[in-house]
Amino acid sequence: VQRALLALTIPLEMLQVVKGRMMQAMSNGLSRQTHAQANVQMLPTYICSTPNGTEKGNVLVAELCQSHVRILLMTLLGDGNQSPHVTDKIFDIPGDSMQGPGEALFDFIAQCVRQFLAGVTSPEERLPLGFVFPFSCKQTQLNKAELLSWSKGFSCSDVEGKDVVQLLQSAINKQELFHVEVVALMNDTVGTMMTCSTRERPCEVALVVDKGTNSCFMAEAQYVEMVEETNGRMCVNTEWGCFGDDDTLNDILTPYDQRVDQESSNPGKKRFEKLVGSLYLGDIVRHTLMALSAEKALFIGSNVTVLGTKGALETQRVLEIIDNEEGMAKARAALEALGLRPSERDCCRVQQICRAVVSRSAALCAAGLAAILSYIRHSRGLERLVINVAVDGELYRAHSRFGEILQSVTGLLAPECMAALLPSVDGTGRGAAIVTAVALRLADQRREMDQLLAPLRLSRADLERVQALMRQEMELGLGQETNANSSVRMLPTYVRGTPDGTGEGRGPGEGIPGEAVAPLMPPCWLPAERGEFLALDLGGTNFRVLVVRVAEDGIRMASEIYLIPTNIMQGTGEALFDHIIDCIMDFQLKQDLMEQVLPLGFTFSFPCQQLGLDKAVLLTWTKGFSASGCVGKDVVQLLREAAQRKQHLALKVVAVVNDTVGTMMSCGYDDPKCEIGLIVGTGTNACYMEEMRNVGTVEGEQGRMCINMEWGAFGDNGCLDHIFTNFDRLVDEKTINAGKQRFEKLISGMYLGEIVRYILLALVEKQVLFHGKPCPRLQTRDIFKTKFLSTIEIDGLALQQVQAILQDLELDASFEDSVLVREVCQTVSLRAAQLCAAGLAAVVEKMRENRGLSQLAVTVGVDGTLYKVHPCFSQHLQKMLRELAPNCAVTFLQSEDGSGKGAALVAAVACRGAE
Repeated sequence: VQRALLALTIPLEMLQVVKGRMMQAMSNGLSRQTHAQANVQMLPTYICSTPNGTEKGNVLVAELCQSHVRILLMTLLGDGNQSPHVTDKIFDIPGDSMQGPGEALFDFIAQCVRQFLAGVTSPEERLPLGFVFPFSCKQTQLNKAELLSWSKGFSCSDVEGKDVVQLLQSAINKQELFHVEVVALMNDTVGTMMTCSTRERPCEVALVVDKGTNSCFMAEAQYVEMVEETNGRMCVNTEWGCFGDDDTLNDILTPYDQRVDQESSNPGKKRFEKLVGSLYLGDIVRHTLMALSAEKALFIGSNVTVLGTKGALETQRVLEIIDNEEGMAKARAALEALGLRPSERDCCRVQQICRAVVSRSAALCAAGLAAILSYIRHSRGLERLVINVAVDGELYRAHSRFGEILQSVTGLLAPECMAALLPSVDGTGRGAAIVTAVALRLADQRREMDQLLAPLRLSRADLERVQALMRQEMELGLGQETNANSSVRMLPTYVRGTPDGTGEGRGPGEGIPGEAVAPLMPPCWLPAERGEFLALDLGGTNFRVLVVRVAEDGIRMASEIYLIPTNIMQGTGEALFDHIIDCIMDFQLKQDLMEQVLPLGFTFSFPCQQLGLDKAVLLTWTKGFSASGCVGKDVVQLLREAAQRKQHLALKVVAVVNDTVGTMMSCGYDDPKCEIGLIVGTGTNACYMEEMRNVGTVEGEQGRMCINMEWGAFGDNGCLDHIFTNFDRLVDEKTINAGKQRFEKLISGMYLGEIVRYILLALVEKQVLFHGKPCPRLQTRDIFKTKFLSTIEIDGLALQQVQAILQDLELDASFEDSVLVREVCQTVSLRAAQLCAAGLAAVVEKMRENRGLSQLAVTVGVDGTLYKVHPCFSQHLQKMLRELAPNCAVTFLQSEDGSGKGAALVAAVACRGAE
């Protein structure tokens, strides 16, 4: 007896091993590579949400059970699913239907639906139906599932491999119930999870321990490789009853388990289920008693042949025997009913055996549950998991001891997971109704989302039209007569060539502490005089002062960043340029350069009409600047006047350059094919090398000149009005330059967060987000920073972290809200990248045609935080550019300090030119 009890008891260390094997089996089931061979199938259910309490309406359920069909009508009131009204009826399945033609079974279910509806006052409008089908299916949509195999005594012909939803829908249509639509198929485990789930207390795992056993849980969709969906979560039906079919449980199987398996209808299959499910526990006890009686340890003097009969000892009897108070009496009664004559000691030993078998079942369930909990914790990147687990089934309900063992052993095997076990109420019927109602809510939500985001989702034709319009505006901007009518200014920069050699990088030498070493300049670019140059980079809320040291072995730089406060950005021009001079003086003081008169290259990243290398008239402010008294003035002169006011006479401005040009120049230094500069950061702009013969605004026909496009203003003349959405208009109206820089406001980092904020507000108003509750914080302008888009869209970022970002903004975001917010961010940033690609496609195609080439190979020097930091922007931009300009092979080279180094290069070259 002790040996038998020991064999039926699995020590904690072994349960840990079983848990590890279950986790491995689950991973195999989720992976596309190993799914086909996996015994734990991890089937996607296409259920992507738990209830949030807003579900309402009438829902019908057809539940196929062991011996009957149950039809149920449930009315949800949108009150948190607290008081649904439920009517149901049970119809016994005719004996021959379980093994007859499949069509007959589905016709019978449809007839049950018709009879049920005839007896209730159901509305004639569309009635959604959820179908509970407790067999192993390969599901490809919520309402599409092929039967893999029958079990539980069913074996109807011509159903395996067919879509059971379609079979039921056809049968329902035959009954002329055209208003009834099968919208969801699920198994009993999923329904169990749903009945226990409310918005305040979502339930994300379910466990059924009945005649068979199974589990399901809400997995991160990105790890469910068998489906295309990568956002949010999806409920996965583990089908863990088959765990061990590959012999991984052989070291815990007893001879009694082997005999139960051999006499089953499916030897070698469902090995885990045969250790756990109530269909088998009675027979495990029976085989144990038979072996012990053969060893003369039990029932001496009794005829034990009855123990050789399968099913002689039912699991129900076993559960009665393990009861503490009446167990001994129940044991005696059960054994005597079998014709045995048990002694007191026999009854005691039988009770011990029954307890060992039931306890082992609970402990193995706990190992499986611990595997699921640890998997969830790990996949969500949590240190600690707090979660609700719905439990149902005969074994769990019939005996409190089962639940106690399940809870305590799970705690020991997964100590970092806090699981509350919740008993499910009518998991199959009510649960299925709730699954169906959730599916309808999500379908409505999806319709609202798609409708709202449709104007931001640009087709290939839309983008080709933008490309053609950009080309048209470029031609107008280059013409002497038509320049004034173009929204793209196409400003000449007087830069006539790009660097045409490459240098070798050198290691750091002596000099300024912490300075960076630039690659050696090509000989044609080295200034005649060696020495030090200053560079000033003004293009946003931060600006930089640099000192550049040109020596024989290359360029070294040191720099410091200074902030421009908003009151200075939007104050007077004098105050702005005085602040810049103060910062230059501070930098020279720190670098011990106050005594020297250094040439200065000025990167000024705002639209200017360049009249010479050191003369540039500001056309308009952008990027939030609006300092007065500057537009129409030469910015170099404004800087010189501020230096005089500050008595800083050691300042010699020799060149002014746009940051886009600086980016092209610094990348051209590394790649001679770099003839385009692109900035996608706070603002956006591009420049490229145009044939002089096409530049009508400058005299001369020979060679090429770099054109600063100032494409941020593309569309200011109304040519892009068809692309602008209501959200874009709301953003534009609130800017300090309404109606200006319209293209930039669709693309650049300064505005994307605001576009997202307005979309979120619209979704709240439509009650799609945050349960429709007002979000006062979301009314605050600029609360949703563009950097949040970059973080939220990081591939693989757990949605918990997205939820945390939203909660930091005081938004009461559920997990589902996080999925929708991510989709909004992805839509807005994808559009930005695609519009940028359309603009760039116009540029490269024009360059190709200018040069009469069938194929153009060109490099784009690119800078800006949106391009560099956003996880998807660059891929989306490059992908769309390949589609829109298939005859151009475009390489992207990220600029390292284009505006700083660019200004320095121009300053050095200006000095050489002057000499």
